[in-house]
Amino acid sequence: MDERPSLLIVEDDPSFARTLRRSFERRDYDVHVCGGLDGVQGLLGTVSPMYAVVDLKLTGESGLECVKALHHHDPGMKIVVLTGFASIATAVEAIKLGACHYLAKPSNTDDIEAAFGRAEGDASVPLTARRSSIKTLEWERIHETLVETDFNISETARRLGMHRRTLARKLEKRRVT
Repeated sequence: MDERPSLLIVEDDPSFARTLRRSFERRDYDVHVCGGLDGVQGLLGTVSPMYAVVDLKLTGESGLECVKALHHHDPGMKIVVLTGFASIATAVEAIKLGACHYLAKPSNTDDIEAAFGRAEGDASVPLTARRSSIKTLEWERIHETLVETDFNISETARRLGMHRRTLARKLEKRRVT
């Protein structure tokens, strides 16, 4: 008898978590949901999931801490990070901490399931000759600083030398949903 694959969803948006849960349950996954690091640590005492989907920006904390804890618990776990705030800096950190893939929202269950199967890199991805624009460089620097400050908006704004509201507007303007 085959055991159902177990999945942990770390998401602080209840409606999105419910939608993901139902979708994976229809695919015969045994799904557990929690909203942050405390929930992850509590669940890992009783379950050991094969897969995890972690939102990068959780209320009051970074999903990268969850990735770190999950990878420490089981280095073989397939962890996919989902984010509406995609940047090169956070993608690199997520992979360094143990994620097997990093997806920008909106992503659906098919995308996530495919990411679980793509743990190996693809050396045939075409390289582009396009240079980064100033806006892209600014966006990446903002996200590097957000990672450094554990997504503390006030501290990020201080380090970047801009007003907090200006930074908040920039984040809302470029948000990927």
